[in-house]
Amino acid sequence: MALQSSMRWRYLKEGLFFGLVRLSAFVITAALGGLLFYIIFNGLGAISWDFLTLAPTDSMTKGGIMPAILGTVYLTLGAIAIALPLGIVSAIYLTEYARQGPLVRVIRIGVNCLAGVPSIVFGLFGLGLFVVFLQFGSCILSGALTLGILILPTIIGASEEALKGVPQTFREASLALGVSKWQTIYRIVLPSALPGILTGSILGIGRAAGETAPIMFTAAAFFTAKLPSSIFDEVMALPFHVYVLATAGTHIEATRPIQFGTVLVLVGLVLVVDLIAIIIRSTIRKRKRW
Repeated sequence: MALQSSMRWRYLKEGLFFGLVRLSAFVITAALGGLLFYIIFNGLGAISWDFLTLAPTDSMTKGGIMPAILGTVYLTLGAIAIALPLGIVSAIYLTEYARQGPLVRVIRIGVNCLAGVPSIVFGLFGLGLFVVFLQFGSCILSGALTLGILILPTIIGASEEALKGVPQTFREASLALGVSKWQTIYRIVLPSALPGILTGSILGIGRAAGETAPIMFTAAAFFTAKLPSSIFDEVMALPFHVYVLATAGTHIEATRPIQFGTVLVLVGLVLVVDLIAIIIRSTIRKRKRW
């Protein structure tokens, strides 16, 4: 009798736990779905070919957002091009070369702390270092460097976990065959860890594309009708464009559909880039099954 009562209590606790898990998943999914529905419902009417291919006109109450789309793409790709190699190299050093001890633990704590620093701090840092001290000015290069530093902790953390996930036997078998440590890392460890590294890149892409504070001090222009011709030109960017339309525009209510349309394009752009990275990650994962 006591055994049956214990089993019933155990099944009750298990049912409550799984119920809470299902409820949490439902709440998260419903919140995400509601947000996407709200953005699509309010922004879909503004989407047109002219909206995607023309520059803003009439105090940004008409026209399109092509300069902002290209500016966001340039800044995001520049940030990934800067942060991904640095993040992978840093993770390789911390995982494969550094002697594990207090210094490495302090470095990891520093990386984790940087991941939680508000983005406005990175923006001020980029303003002081790249715009003022190095005299790059407000341009694509300054914005990409600032965003690259912003997402660097995320890529380092994801890359380090991916490298740790590669079985130690892979390294030992390669070294036993007389292969050097660097060749083992380059030809065995990195390809095996690449899907996990791409996961960090996906997170970095999403954050870099959607940040406003870092680029408003280092790269973003209030308005420019011309497309950038070099990395030392200012650019419009989708998140900053939304901020300008919602707070500093001269016809805020008139631009409300453009605001939602811009947000919808930004979300779609991030989803497309993330989808491409996910497809590449899945393809590599299928080829590298252990």
